[in-house]
Amino acid sequence: MSPVRRATTEDAAEVLRLRQVMIDSLAPAPGTTDWHAESLPVLRDRLASPEGSFAAFVVDHPEQPGELAALAAGSLEYRIGRAGNPHGLIGYVFSVATDPGARRRGYARACVEELLGWFRERGAGYVMLTASPDAEPLYASLGFTRDTDPSMRLGL
Repeated sequence: MSPVRRATTEDAAEVLRLRQVMIDSLAPAPGTTDWHAESLPVLRDRLASPEGSFAAFVVDHPEQPGELAALAAGSLEYRIGRAGNPHGLIGYVFSVATDPGARRRGYARACVEELLGWFRERGAGYVMLTASPDAEPLYASLGFTRDTDPSMRLGL
C-alpha cells in the first residue's frame, strides 16, 4: 500500500476532487463544481498551516501519478469542557473519499487512522462523524458507535 501522508498545498485541487467524489456518492445526481474555484484558496491556506486546527491525510494514486487515491480530512474544535472531555477538544471527521479506481485497498482506512492519531496527539476527548450506510462498517470497525443522531463517536 502507498504510504499515507499529510496533504500539502500542492494537493488542494485533488483534495477538492475527492471531496466532490464523496459529495456525489451521497447525492442522487452529480453536484455542481462551481464552488471549487472559490474554495481552493481557502483550502490552500488551511493546508499551509500544519499547526492549525485542520488536517487532511491522503494516499497518492499508485496508477495515476499526480492524483490522489484517498482522502480523510478533519478539524479539531474547542467546546467548553465537561465530564469525559475536560479539555473540551472534539475531533470532526469529514470528506473521507476514495477514487473509484482505487477502492477496496484499505486506503480510506489508513487515512482515517492517521487522522485519528492526529486527533489523539492534540488531546481530543472524542471524535464525531456522519457516516453513509456504505461507510458505516469501516467506522464501526475502528470503534465508532452510533449516537442518537446520524453521527458516530469514538472515545479517545
